[in-house]
Amino acid sequence: MEVIHMANAVFYFIVQLNLMFGLAGLIWPDKLMPVFGLLMFPWPASHRSIRVHGIVAIAGYMVVVAKVLTTGI
Repeated sequence: MEVIHMANAVFYFIVQLNLMFGLAGLIWPDKLMPVFGLLMFPWPASHRSIRVHGIVAIAGYMVVVAKVLTTGI
């Protein structure tokens, strides 16, 4: 499977970055609290929001992988 368009490569990179921050948030929520505090500026970052982001990041990654495996794109 090769990436034909650069837009696909950028999308896959963003998905990988999201998965990386999601897993790191599940493993080390205290260390990532300042990062999420900056990203979620108007709202305060909490352990619950970081945990939800981690779970949603894993689910989103699984959806993207399923799409790639079924369509071959």
